[in-house]
Amino acid sequence: MVQRVAIIGAGAGGLASIKCCLDEGLEPTCFERSEDIGGLWRYTDSTDSGRVSVYRSVITNTSKEMSCFSDFPCPEDFPSYLPHSLLLEYFRMYAKNFDLLRHIRFKTTALSVRKRPDFTTSGQWEVITETDGFQELHVFDAVMICTGHYQQPYLPLASFPGIDTRFKGQYLHSLEYKDVEAFRGKRILVVGIGNTGGDLSVELSHVAAKVFLSTRSSTWVISRVSDHGFPCDMVNTTRFNHFLNWLLPSALTNRIRFRKFNSWFNHEIYGLASTKSSNFKIIVNEELPFCLLSGTVILKPKVKEFTESSAVFEDGTTEENIDVVLFATGYNFSFPFLDEPVRSLIDDNRSLYKCIFLPQLEKPTLAIIGLVQLTGSVMVGSEMQARWVTGIFAGWNKLPPASKMMADVLKKKPSVSRCVMHLEENLKMSFISYTDDIASCAGVKPSVLKLLLTDPYLALTIFFGPCTPYQYRLVGHGKWSGAREAILTQWQRTLKPLRTRVVDDSSNVS
Repeated sequence: MVQRVAIIGAGAGGLASIKCCLDEGLEPTCFERSEDIGGLWRYTDSTDSGRVSVYRSVITNTSKEMSCFSDFPCPEDFPSYLPHSLLLEYFRMYAKNFDLLRHIRFKTTALSVRKRPDFTTSGQWEVITETDGFQELHVFDAVMICTGHYQQPYLPLASFPGIDTRFKGQYLHSLEYKDVEAFRGKRILVVGIGNTGGDLSVELSHVAAKVFLSTRSSTWVISRVSDHGFPCDMVNTTRFNHFLNWLLPSALTNRIRFRKFNSWFNHEIYGLASTKSSNFKIIVNEELPFCLLSGTVILKPKVKEFTESSAVFEDGTTEENIDVVLFATGYNFSFPFLDEPVRSLIDDNRSLYKCIFLPQLEKPTLAIIGLVQLTGSVMVGSEMQARWVTGIFAGWNKLPPASKMMADVLKKKPSVSRCVMHLEENLKMSFISYTDDIASCAGVKPSVLKLLLTDPYLALTIFFGPCTPYQYRLVGHGKWSGAREAILTQWQRTLKPLRTRVVDDSSNVS
């Protein structure tokens, strides 16, 4: 019987896991190696600690209504897209409201997590932690790893001949980037066009002499601002659209999507993407198209090699006098504290049942939270994972037999194993598909058809409106009495921060 649960990491997933444990009557102890909550969303100027954090200017790509915890809406006066400081403030409000901080041991590093000798019968784990140089051994009934997938910077120098042997300029990973001041007046090459590469290219273009952005993939660029000025994810992430994607052939849905993307600007003309591309990614960036149009950012193909001061590209062109190469090439995930026999079983998140559990373990008392790539908010997905996991730990929910879990893993595993998360852009899972799947396992997925009979207005709002996380608090274990009201007032909270000036449409106004 699980009672004492170790939680590693006090970021968004760790906070949700603490709260879910408390909801189930479990006893969580969270180990956080830094001095505060927030994980990578807690900005710091320093890179010496090795802790991954956001850069100074970062703003969320998913809106507050689509990213919040399911029983704790963001304040209505918060803007729809949050700077890191406001998101951290929201985390603090959540932690205070549910009294989570007393369960966190700060400045405490998990050094080792290994199965106890009697694991096959007890399912227990030995956890060794270190605080101020003092090591301590703990025994826990279960462990939830909430360190996410932004852990170790991936710097593929071997793929760029000459970068570490001939090139005389500076090169660094985006992890080391904090703000623009160190790059003023320089000629910069950004390698990688994910969300980070796009953001940094735009920001650097304001102060750099020239910015070049190198990409090897076909990339579609969308804006946070959608039709009529509403948040993009609230407009597009709906159960109705999800149903259409399921109903229509993928070739047709892609054609519709590409046509919509190109209605903003022609991606092929800009050298970003072709409608014939089968391999593509989608990034969020309102400013990049203008930077390309104004020439402050120059798009380039994949780098072939580096010389002492220049970059040679695969199309035969060369850019001279490059001062800085900034690699926005993503991250590896790793769990160095996990005992090797267990760690070796995790080659990527697809080796996990539902991206959470290792089917090979004799007891399901190890859960990995947040190691998932979604088309929407990972925060929401992580909270749903934590709700299901703690239900299993508490005993009211059950996993299928190991053979069925392994069969499911093998069925969904890609043909070529990929253990580096940055390579999985094309393996991102549908936000609604994945969250609904875990919600079904936890018995908290809402039924639109049943609601049509009892609350048709709410049912239609759920089906045609944004799939906000409050939907998963309407029914089942952990039902929240405020869920219906939160859903029906979600647009009010979205529009409230915009009403700082009311336009008078009177014809008499001069």
